Amino acid sequence: MKTSDYIPVTVDRLPKGYIFTYSDFITTVNQTEAVIKALNRMAVSGRIAKLSKGKYYKPQVTPFGNLLPNQAQVVKDLLENDGKITGYLTGYRIYNQLGLTTQISNTIQIGKKEIRPAF
Repeated sequence: MKTSDYIPVTVDRLPKGYIFTYSDFITTVNQTEAVIKALNRMAVSGRIAKLSKGKYYKPQVTPFGNLLPNQAQVVKDLLENDGKITGYLTGYRIYNQLGLTTQISNTIQIGKKEIRPAF
């Protein structure tokens, strides 16, 4: 199967709102440039949306427009390292989800179990 045929089939199987990168496809396909080109073509056609450079997601379409992916999906590469959880979400946004406050923050705060180096 050609890379240009393999990528759309694989993306269609992913759940809506799931964030993926080039490396998710390069492990199974050895043609890096073909994967990048196929994902960029799908983003231009509107089948997937681009979150940032090298990060794409399959948007959920509503009558009001496309929904952004879940906050935990956006920062999952910062919260995990080789499948091991290294951090957690914290701050006003999480407190709001728990019903502890009515404030809504536009920043994402991440807590990690590491000691900061002294400067």
